[in-house]
Amino acid sequence: MSESTSTPGLIVTVGPIAHGGHCVARHEGRVIFVRHAIPGEIVEIALTEHDADAKFWRADVTRVLEASADRVQHFWPEADALRAASRQSIPVGGAEFGHVSRPRQRALKTAVVREQLQRLGGLSAEILDELFSDGVQDVDSSGTLEQANGLGWRTRVGFAVTPSGKVGMHSHRSHTIIPIEEMPLALPAVNDLRLWEHDFTGIERVEVAAPANGSGVLVLVAPAAGLSEKAAGAAVKRVARSLAGCQTPPSVARWNFESGAIEVQSGRGWVRETTADHEFRVTGDGFWQIHRNAPKILTDAALGALLEGGYLNDGAHVADLYAGAGLFSAPLADAVGPQGSVLSVEAAPGTSRDARKNLHSAAQVEIVQSRVEQVMGGERRGLSAVVLDPPRAGAGKSVVRSLVAQRPSAIVYVSCDPASLARDVKYFANAGWQVDRITAFDLYPHTHHVETVVRLTKVTPSKKTDLGRS
Repeated sequence: MSESTSTPGLIVTVGPIAHGGHCVARHEGRVIFVRHAIPGEIVEIALTEHDADAKFWRADVTRVLEASADRVQHFWPEADALRAASRQSIPVGGAEFGHVSRPRQRALKTAVVREQLQRLGGLSAEILDELFSDGVQDVDSSGTLEQANGLGWRTRVGFAVTPSGKVGMHSHRSHTIIPIEEMPLALPAVNDLRLWEHDFTGIERVEVAAPANGSGVLVLVAPAAGLSEKAAGAAVKRVARSLAGCQTPPSVARWNFESGAIEVQSGRGWVRETTADHEFRVTGDGFWQIHRNAPKILTDAALGALLEGGYLNDGAHVADLYAGAGLFSAPLADAVGPQGSVLSVEAAPGTSRDARKNLHSAAQVEIVQSRVEQVMGGERRGLSAVVLDPPRAGAGKSVVRSLVAQRPSAIVYVSCDPASLARDVKYFANAGWQVDRITAFDLYPHTHHVETVVRLTKVTPSKKTDLGRS
């Protein structure tokens, strides 16, 4: 990869949006993936990856010659490609749609979800018209003005650290760290720490968890590789003392980002997350949905899809796969009642321990710390329904095969990546299953990411043609 080399002056007409946060353009027969553009614009670009034998090149916009009506001033100077180009720099990643109006952002994401489900998933255009007519839905319209503008929603933020000890963020597909002095997408509690004013010399990564309920912030610091134990310990203690001077001091823990192990320096090594009906302990960097509204939106969507079809009721037997700390397991346990059962499967040891603590009073929940395919690949469990929320890479063929073998009546798949979702949908289709419900939410404003919830059911003979390509 040729990293962030500048070859300005190339003029292109921007084509359609593609998965991954870029648009497709062509120059002399070469495909170029262009970031910070909008379909239909004419722009000047700087090539950032352009190996002669590469199948495609990558580029950033440096100047707009003919702008889309949906182009707006980027809210974050450090992430704005145009301002970065004017200072002969590169933008930070993480806000690649910040130059696009919010309605157009959702339209672009809708187009990506449709394209992936049609091209990779095999769903026809007619089925998508029927099931996905609402497109990607806004989740911030009822918030504050800042939230309605797509800001102040992240409850989790990761930072890199420059060699001089300043917090920053990487540019897209780059090892370059750009110092920052704000993170507009984060909750105020994150920015209130003013991490950019602290010295993080000797620290490689900083992760911040700031629950939307205001119950206390946790800062995880990972010492730089190669430091002696004495030097690493001293760096962590110095940061903890510095952060103790914040107006609202956070908890601070030393963090091994490879093993997940933490060593508390001050406060506690976990945060308390809450939903309307449940409280959850999430230790260290354990997984939790990062948008402040995501827990409610996704649990309502997933359980609603099962309730709507009559697949979830008192006495039902369900599985929650890739269960994390129990976000879906807890309301599923409420829904099935004491006569039903919930199998909650999570591979990460620390997060599985959190689930045991969070669900200890629900006798109908069985917590299993294991890989999903190992648990589901065994004997039949008599499941009524399954909810799965896999990581970005998706579930994969072996997991799909094991789920199909369990013969549940319905499967609800929660996905943060349209491409891996579409691939898995195709695996299900090949096994005789169909998508019969699709909802998607803009839970990552100003980025290309989108959260999608689909329901899959066994194909009946009269509907086998519904999965045909258009």
